[in-house]
Amino acid sequence: MPVLETPRLLLREMTPHDAPALRAVLGDEETMRWYPRGFTSAEVDEWITRQISRYPPAPGFSASFSNPPASSSATAAPSGRQSTALPKLEIGYHVHLHHRNQGIATEAALAVRDYAFSTLGCGHVVSIIRPENLPSRRVAEKNGLTVDRVVFWRGYDHCIYRLAKAGAP
Repeated sequence: MPVLETPRLLLREMTPHDAPALRAVLGDEETMRWYPRGFTSAEVDEWITRQISRYPPAPGFSASFSNPPASSSATAAPSGRQSTALPKLEIGYHVHLHHRNQGIATEAALAVRDYAFSTLGCGHVVSIIRPENLPSRRVAEKNGLTVDRVVFWRGYDHCIYRLAKAGAP
């Protein structure tokens, strides 16, 4: 059942049944060029399990793009809670090389951003992006996120993009 619907996309919580489509995305070396390497089949299964384990009891917190083309995905997963404010949500997106430059990631990220603020009550959203990943940086910027800071994580610099909900700290 869709959690979110845009003119071109249905977004819903991912399930283990999404493994074949996600293997096509996460296992593709060019698609995953900003990672150390593409994921093996077992790593994709572990990644899916980890994402699902982050879902809170309330449905619809995270979403995975599952509309045709099936070999694309946009994911959003909780990344923790602020100690003094509303929860935050990390918006991430992976779009297979063959489906890039069609606005899929921007459309999905915008829908997840709006859902995080209007339905989930998040105080802010973040995206974690390598500095040299200009396409992903453009998606974050089109959705109103700006660089909050740069951190060194897992052997690489990462830009932490952030957007606070109006009135949130």
